[in-house]
Amino acid sequence: MKRMVASVRRYPIVAATVLVGLVGIVLWWSGPPGAVQWLFSVFGLIVAVIEFVGMVRRFRQGTFGVDLLAIMAILATIAVGEYVATLIIVLMLSGGAALEDYAAGRATRELNALLQRAPQIAHRFTESETDVVDVPATEVAVDDLLLVRPAEIVPVDGELHSSEASFDESSLTGESLPVERHAGDSVLSGSINGQTAVTIRATARAADSQYQRIIALVEEAASSKAPVVRLADRYAVPFTVFSLGLAGLAWLLSGDPVRFAEVLVVATPCPLLLAAPVAFMGGMSRAARNGIIVKGAGVLETLARARTVVFDKTGTLTNGTPVIAEVRPEPGFTADELLGLAASAEQYSSHVLAASVIAEARSRNLVLTAADSASEIATHGVVAQFGSVDVVVGKLSFIRERVTEAEAAGLREGELAMYVAVGGRFGGCLVARDRVRENAQHTVAQLNRLGVGETLMLTGDARATAEHIAAQVGITRVQADCLPSDKVDAVRNLTARPVIMVGDGVNDAPVLAAADVGIAMGARGSTAASESADVVILLDDISRTARAVVIGQDTVRVALQSIWIGIALSVVLMVIAAFGLIPATIGALSQEFVDLVTILNALRAVGGRRDAAAARAASPVPKPVSSASVSR
Repeated sequence: MKRMVASVRRYPIVAATVLVGLVGIVLWWSGPPGAVQWLFSVFGLIVAVIEFVGMVRRFRQGTFGVDLLAIMAILATIAVGEYVATLIIVLMLSGGAALEDYAAGRATRELNALLQRAPQIAHRFTESETDVVDVPATEVAVDDLLLVRPAEIVPVDGELHSSEASFDESSLTGESLPVERHAGDSVLSGSINGQTAVTIRATARAADSQYQRIIALVEEAASSKAPVVRLADRYAVPFTVFSLGLAGLAWLLSGDPVRFAEVLVVATPCPLLLAAPVAFMGGMSRAARNGIIVKGAGVLETLARARTVVFDKTGTLTNGTPVIAEVRPEPGFTADELLGLAASAEQYSSHVLAASVIAEARSRNLVLTAADSASEIATHGVVAQFGSVDVVVGKLSFIRERVTEAEAAGLREGELAMYVAVGGRFGGCLVARDRVRENAQHTVAQLNRLGVGETLMLTGDARATAEHIAAQVGITRVQADCLPSDKVDAVRNLTARPVIMVGDGVNDAPVLAAADVGIAMGARGSTAASESADVVILLDDISRTARAVVIGQDTVRVALQSIWIGIALSVVLMVIAAFGLIPATIGALSQEFVDLVTILNALRAVGGRRDAAAARAASPVPKPVSSASVSR
């Protein structure tokens, strides 16, 4: 009931038209003669006045649509007594506008959800630094000492007070591997603490912290977007001029003003009003069926015209979670033996990489052993006892305290090593790396075939890591070490537009809002990214980016076909009516036939067999990951 009331308030003319139609049916059965005509005609005049005021307002803003022709069609049907056609035109006009508004309107919750995700509570130490009280994050002052519990979001920018800590900054900086911080190092708000409670000293208020600066960038970027021009409006001026010219010529040559009305009756712009909204709603439905949420009809139209695609790296082109890419055993150990011992010890660790070690061991069908005893030294490593053999897994300095001959592994950018000691001997190391998605290269190639020929990677990661990933997926332009504001500036400076931006983290939220079309990988991405984006991919599948472009292009093609079919049929009918061969009543009925043909054709945008072909094209048989990316 509440939804119905909300719909009536949002679309009052549609609701009023339906109500007037129902009252007209009752009056037709039981009312006095002529009551229905008066009711429909007066209502049509009221709507014509409302639409005229709106048309003047939009014209002052530099926008001209099909409103003028619709208004004149309403007046013409009233003049010739075709009051049923009057109500139908009003319904088509208001209903088409409602459909287009529904298809084109962005979700009103986008920035609200982003704000709600911001840290709300901080745990502040009292002056004695022994007790902790919960306060709103907005009340935190500079130099306040705060407690951040395991897996909590850091509420404000600060300086680490504890000796050491590990933070997940992937949603802020794009770095997929956990970041180690030491006493005195800066800690960003919005980063996620590891598995050990730590203390930080606030260096900024909540309003001045990193997360709030990202929110401000999102608001600025979203407000700076140019409005999308309705597809039908591009044909409004020539169609209106032609219709009025033909109607005026018919009146001039025949000397009969009824000819003017008869031409305008069959020239009602219902094909223009309905074709695009119906097609775009069909396209949005098709996208949703493919796990792609499109937040507006204009988004599909922009996708169809896209010329540049920009990718974030971590979580977009890569899987976003570190995996064991290589096992490097020392002499005396095999790779499986070293991995099995490390995974058995890591069962007792809460470190973010422990799950990766265990998953790799299980993928090799290795059997894990239960330890007799185990203990974890936070941010350093884990020590487990298996009978008379002790296994130590952790950072190099931690291993060297027990095995002095442990050597640092040669690592490339974006790699991290865990070192292993077994029974007092150095056993080797496990190298973790973020892997490229298997279908990322195919997706970039598919976008290129669809006309999105310019590609760029924007990432907060180091240049060497970014260029290594870009080379694997076929991206030639890379901009690394980017802050959120750098990404926004880079996108705004691109000349081959429209621009698609694909990302998933909090740090991507501003640039997703700034791009012509922001696409968020929402399956594992942040709320901030999903809410500031125009398109949200619900599946963890980057190939849906290309699928979204395919759906946009198909939808626009169907919408344009429907518009041209409607215009062509209307022109034929107008020419016949100009010679006085179609009375107004027959003209109104024939126009409904044109509307029906137009709508049925526009419904083709819902898709069907095209989706199966698109799925085959966008999801090829996965190829093995290149040895440049992963070696065993």
